[in-house]
This record gives sequence, C-alpha cells and structure tokens, in this order.
Amino acid sequence: MMTKKYILGYPVLLIGLLLCTRGTAFTQDNPNLSKGQKVYVPAYSHIYKGNRQIPSFLTVTLSIRNTDMSHAIEVVFVDYYDTKGTLLKNYLPSPVFLKPLESIRYVVDYDDKAGGAGANFIIEWRSENAVNPPIMETIMGYFEQSLETAYFQFRNYRLIILMSCSG
Repeated sequence: MMTKKYILGYPVLLIGLLLCTRGTAFTQDNPNLSKGQKVYVPAYSHIYKGNRQIPSFLTVTLSIRNTDMSHAIEVVFVDYYDTKGTLLKNYLPSPVFLKPLESIRYVVDYDDKAGGAGANFIIEWRSENAVNPPIMETIMGYFEQSLETAYFQFRNYRLIILMSCSG
C-alpha cells in the first residue's frame, strides 16, 4: 500500500516542480540586466487549517542565488517583517558578497511564530556591473513522521505537497 502512494506521488511531484519552475530560465544576454534592487519576498511562518483557522507552523528558508555567471553581487540587507509590517529581524550585520553562481540562505525556525501568515522579507542587493538579477525565493515546510508538508514559493507559482509516510 505504501509503495503505491510513492509511485503515484513521485510523478505528481515531478510535474508540479516542472510547472513551478517554468519561466525561470535566463541567458547572459538578458536585456533586463540591473545594478541593484530592493525586492519583496513573501514568507509564511504559519498557515491556517480547518474551519476554525488552527495555525500550522512552518520553517521558512529564504534562498538568494546570484544567477550571473561573470560578476559578484553585494547583498546589502535582508530584513524580516511580520504580518503588520513590523521589522522583526535584520539578518545581515554587514553586507555580504556573492560570487558568480553562489547562493546564501536564511532560516526562520519552526518555533519562531512572530512572523505570521503575512510575513515577508525585504532584500536589497547591488552590483558595480549590470548583472542578471538574483533569484530570491522562499521555501516553507513542516515535516513529521506521519505527514510531510512542503510549501514551495517560486516567483508567482505555489505548490503544496502532502505525502503520507506511515503505512
């Protein structure tokens, strides 16, 4: 019985991930090169379930990926805000440089409930050269023995995966 769940689950997962990543390809000849931006990235430190709106808490991972193959970028700040727009945490005491194709991550722990369902990050980055803008995305998840739930946020696409791990 458990084998059937996984056999059906993997193709669905693969199709979902392919749909979520459509449109994210880039080329080095991209006409949309930039020397910097301030970017809003949504995050959900919890979501609600059921008719009584019971909160389900999530771990949030913010990923910042330098997509330029030739130039470094400087991440100036990574600020985390709650549902009401109150600054909760500045993740960078000083700017960080990402080499070409380098990535960095920041994690909001599962037990950090301050952000709420409307939590978000504001990220500022810059570069001396016009570069392909970095990809910034959040992945939220909660994993326990009987049920695994993963919430993926890729640009404007969302995918929720529920998989039963018990027999």
